[in-house]
Amino acid sequence: MAKEKKVEPDDGDDAAPTQKLSAKDYEKALHKLHVELVKLQAWVQATGAKVCVVFEGRDGAGKGGTIKALTERTSPRVFRVVALPAPTEREKSQMYMQRYLPHLPAGGEVVIFDRSWYNRAGVERVMGFCSEEQSLDFLNIAAPLVERAIVASGIILLKYWLEVSEEEQTRRLQARIKDGRKTWKLSPMDLKSYSRWYDYSRARDDMFKYTDTEFAPWMVADSNDKRRVRLNIISDLLSRIPYEEVPREKIVLPRRQKRGNYREPDYPYRFIQTRY
Repeated sequence: MAKEKKVEPDDGDDAAPTQKLSAKDYEKALHKLHVELVKLQAWVQATGAKVCVVFEGRDGAGKGGTIKALTERTSPRVFRVVALPAPTEREKSQMYMQRYLPHLPAGGEVVIFDRSWYNRAGVERVMGFCSEEQSLDFLNIAAPLVERAIVASGIILLKYWLEVSEEEQTRRLQARIKDGRKTWKLSPMDLKSYSRWYDYSRARDDMFKYTDTEFAPWMVADSNDKRRVRLNIISDLLSRIPYEEVPREKIVLPRRQKRGNYREPDYPYRFIQTRY
């Protein structure tokens, strides 16, 4: 965050607030954070910084909503969201990490992974898409080595795990069933995963055990309150990147040219129907 507004990372010792955050207070706080994100964007472009943010968590943990809040006021040419589909047969034959590497940020970019290489530690392991040996090799060898190389290359790597309770996950997934706007978020795989809560818990525990390193630590966010987790993660992210406000010239709109001999054409434009 800009020097005069620097926020130190929270150690997580404070008790989570229980009072519901009003929409007005949420929008006010989010507006301030969006202003800071735009400053971060300008700094990334000016300095050629490289930032990679990984979001992981169970289905319904709030990853998508958090990413939307993080990116909705920034340029998609600077803040890129990567959400890869299931691997192709060709990709399955590659070294596991290979398909993720081309998406890492170049200078002047912030890349956000909506799920990442940690699929091998979570869904692939729990649902049987990889062997136990492959998953443990990933946790013990591949992930730490690749992440050390990522950090050594100058990329700022931030990893967030969104922690949601059993009860809140159930409530959110049931809401997806009933809400026609959200049915696309609930796949057959999500339903199978839902029944394996403790398998995912064990997989999460192993992931932290092997990949919560000093050079690429996991930050855990309580995501039972959607509004608060969005604000908390954005605030934490800003606190962990040493950006500064980039000076810019005052913007003044130039005068428009005079009409001259231009006249609006008498053209039968195909206007859409005004339904609202």
